[in-house]
Amino acid sequence: MREIAYSKQGDYLLPDITVPNEPEVHLGKYGSLRRNYLKEQHYGIFLSLLTQGKLNQHLKETQEEAQGRMEQIVSQMAQSQEVTEELKAKDQMLWLSMMNNIRQAAEEIVMNELVYA
Repeated sequence: MREIAYSKQGDYLLPDITVPNEPEVHLGKYGSLRRNYLKEQHYGIFLSLLTQGKLNQHLKETQEEAQGRMEQIVSQMAQSQEVTEELKAKDQMLWLSMMNNIRQAAEEIVMNELVYA
């Protein structure tokens, strides 16, 4: 075990402990939502990931997984509900409303499976 260095702050000796440096990552919608969720609802997990230097990696993985899952669910639901390019050419408003419903349902699934899990 390594020794911990201390510095004197007034009458107290405080340990010289810092958070490990992490590479900066661009957080998308799902990564940001996951960060806020952990920070507000599971602060212990948030703090553990932060002090280990694994928070940004976790958030990046969550973002990528959620984005991939969204694409997969949307394509599967569109196929099962027969929302095709033919429907789009025939009735754009119907296609648009069906796709919006599919995206909202898929997002709810992703949020429950990955972001708020």
